[in-house]
Amino acid sequence: MTSWILNSQANPAARMRLFCFPSAGRGASTYGSWTRAFPPDLDVCPVQLPGHENRYREAPFTRMADALAALLPILDGRGELPFAFFGHSLGALIAFELARLLRRRGHAEPVHLFVSARRAPQIPEPWSRISHLPTAEFLDAVRIRYDGIPEAILRAPDLLAITLPAMKADFEIIENYFYQNEDSFDYPISAFGGSWDSTVAPSELEAWRAQTRGRFRLRLFSGDHFFLHRCRAELIEAISGELKTTMEQAGRGGTS
Repeated sequence: MTSWILNSQANPAARMRLFCFPSAGRGASTYGSWTRAFPPDLDVCPVQLPGHENRYREAPFTRMADALAALLPILDGRGELPFAFFGHSLGALIAFELARLLRRRGHAEPVHLFVSARRAPQIPEPWSRISHLPTAEFLDAVRIRYDGIPEAILRAPDLLAITLPAMKADFEIIENYFYQNEDSFDYPISAFGGSWDSTVAPSELEAWRAQTRGRFRLRLFSGDHFFLHRCRAELIEAISGELKTTMEQAGRGGTS
């Protein structure tokens, strides 16, 4: 459990858990400050996949199915409380497919799914494949597409050498992803995006509405693909408000 969840000491006062999945090439530290920003009754659980950050010595996943199979027992270990998923970019896709796997296996399901900076899964990936490219070409493609590689990594060859395998593997997950139609969820979905994000259009975020029979909310923040850093406080406030509404409606026996 320790290696999979950053800040793995469970919060004894928690009434709910929020599992957070990072974007391609990033790790659980993306959500490190979130653990202190939410109300104390919410246990924030940033998920650390193999190959990322402190797990850089482990082989990263290159297929969605492998990642999901490994994550399933991790959730079983913390399933005694209601929980929600938040995922940014690739993390949104992982959160979505993990939620579907939980349903297929008859496990406890999230009470709410938060998806960020990621087009709805039924929309085909519009980008060409880049995970197979040589290092320089791959990095150029990522920078052109997302402008999402921190300068500190680009300027440190040793750090780049550690980060690059996981980044390429994450893009391989995206490039090999195949959407299969299933029933929509009964619980709410909230979709978030950056108003300056050139990689995900508002209409592609709106398309998440088709994945739920419950409440759907779309909100845009002032930022690019990585608006979650610039708009951290506003995003956390939005998530907290949505979760409060979800739990109040669940207490009244409704989800719409």
